Amino acid sequence: MKYNRFEDLPVWKAAVDLATKIYDLTNTTEFRRHRSLRDQLERAAVSVSNNIAEGFERGTTQELLTFIYIARGSAGEMRSMLSMLKGFPNFDSLRPQFAAIAPLSESISRQLRGWDESVQNSSVMASAI
Repeated sequence: MKYNRFEDLPVWKAAVDLATKIYDLTNTTEFRRHRSLRDQLERAAVSVSNNIAEGFERGTTQELLTFIYIARGSAGEMRSMLSMLKGFPNFDSLRPQFAAIAPLSESISRQLRGWDESVQNSSVMASAI
């Protein structure tokens, strides 16, 4: 399927949904005393959708791949942070949210991996993907 706008990409939509869930999570009282953790988690969440958008708009296959890799890295960073936070007693009450968010991030990583494999195996320009 050809997408003409990044806003139509299912993976971009999923990334925006994930970022919204992360911001809902970090808006809880448990994060008030942990500003650096909150900020890092929010930056990683926003990075996923923004890098998908930026790579799509760049117009070359190599640049698209670069930004897909960055987006995947940010999705992994979120999962890493959520796993780490499970070990902090201050965040025990948020374990259900962590458990709900991590699979969304994993799904986005899988979608991005599939997309990068598709792009690598195609001679189509990035803007036509």
